[in-house]
Amino acid sequence: MSVAERIEAAKAEVEKLKDEIDKVRTEKADKTIDQVSASKGPLKEIRKPPSTKLQRTLKGHFGKVCSMHWASNSHDLVSASQDGKLIIWNAYSTNKVQAIPLRSSWVMSCAFEQTKGNLVACGGLDNMCSVYNLQQAQQQSRAQQELVSHDGYLSCCRFIDETRILTASGDSTCILWDVSTGEVLTTYTGHTGDVMSLSLNPNDKNVFVTGSVDTTAKIWDVRTGKSVQTHVGHESDINSVAFFPDGKAFGTESDDSTCRLFDMRCYAEVNKFGHDKILCGITSVDFSRSGRLLFAGYDDFNCYAWDTLGNGGVHAFQLPQPHDNRVSCLGVNPKGDALCTGSWDTLLKIWA
Repeated sequence: MSVAERIEAAKAEVEKLKDEIDKVRTEKADKTIDQVSASKGPLKEIRKPPSTKLQRTLKGHFGKVCSMHWASNSHDLVSASQDGKLIIWNAYSTNKVQAIPLRSSWVMSCAFEQTKGNLVACGGLDNMCSVYNLQQAQQQSRAQQELVSHDGYLSCCRFIDETRILTASGDSTCILWDVSTGEVLTTYTGHTGDVMSLSLNPNDKNVFVTGSVDTTAKIWDVRTGKSVQTHVGHESDINSVAFFPDGKAFGTESDDSTCRLFDMRCYAEVNKFGHDKILCGITSVDFSRSGRLLFAGYDDFNCYAWDTLGNGGVHAFQLPQPHDNRVSCLGVNPKGDALCTGSWDTLLKIWA
């Protein structure tokens, strides 16, 4: 048997195994999530009209807002804009606590360190992650550490703790860094397209999920450096991922105009959120603290909330006239009592 014949035979065996896996998955998926939740008794209705209203507008950026991230205290947040500024806000008073000028204005992501809140990080088309110490940044605007190793743009960054940070990149990899030394601790390879987003498991910082242009979402173990699950289903680029509050499931959104809910325990998609009339891409996604609502920001300037226990075909409610341009980022604060949306219209808005 020649090498070419053996390769063809192996390919045929792989396809056969894939078909068998799909068959088993189809058999197991005997009910939809709304059927299961209905069998447990009547669900509490989501209030109509919702009480969520615009509470604050944060004005100060002069370019497109590309990213935002809440601090652990639930009232401070950091935002990054193409005006070349990183701004720390007090969301209650709308005051700017600090403004940090960036070396590159082509920023795509920012992150707040969650344990003590002294560090922020950002990165973008400069291919590196810049870490700033907020205590020192008031005296000098230089980065405490510049993490350089990626061969592509930096699409997302998240602190594990004060000493370690994860970055996702357009070079199809993720990297775990030592913040103090700037050393690469682990490189995570497995995606075949740009990695667009990552999210840390809220209950286990050793686990994180990534979403990629290769249309897959992968679960990774920080310690082993390997992917432990690969979830498929989307038909186009995945732009954003977010863990469910209990850490056992995660949400994704994509350019295929849908959001999806995947459960790691059954290794499958358990709900799909979309509508025939929503045809634009989705930029960002996050869950309410209870997990009942999935918030998603859209290219058509809208922000929808979906009922995770519903049938996925009808959104629970829509934020009233959220922005005048693309909603580029959103996030629910750790307390769960406020939602922030950021947009290309240069504004950030706080909803509660």
